[in-house]
Amino acid sequence: MTDRLNPGDPAPEFTLPTDNGGTLSLADLRGRKVILYAYPAAMTPGCTKQACDFRDSLASLQAAGYEVIGISPDKPEKLAKFRDRDAITFPLVADTDKSVLTAYGAFGEKQMYGRTVTGVIRSTFVVDEDGKIERALYNVKATGHVAKLRRDLGLD
Repeated sequence: MTDRLNPGDPAPEFTLPTDNGGTLSLADLRGRKVILYAYPAAMTPGCTKQACDFRDSLASLQAAGYEVIGISPDKPEKLAKFRDRDAITFPLVADTDKSVLTAYGAFGEKQMYGRTVTGVIRSTFVVDEDGKIERALYNVKATGHVAKLRRDLGLD
């Protein structure tokens, strides 16, 4: 079983390639609140729904002081296609070796259609301004998760 993060834990640092050809480091966002969400694969139905929900809530999340970042094991080129196809307006980062996903406890064994498989565990992490985990939510649903997160954060 993958070790999971808990509130108060330091958020694992990362510098990863992005959908726009650059890199993004968690350290660059210090002083801001970050919502980092892990999803299995760009351009699949559930992941598209989740990304579009974050996109549609982005203005109000940013108004409340949150930056949103999506992380998956997809290559940057696929993330760029996903961004363009679905008008994603926040950074998508590529963790092709799954080391960051593993550090966050978002890669490992999970149940899928009644079978145990190894893969990305759909998860969301809220990182505070000091780089500490405020919330670590594992096995979240693709549909309705952003609305629930907004309620949990007191934004609705």
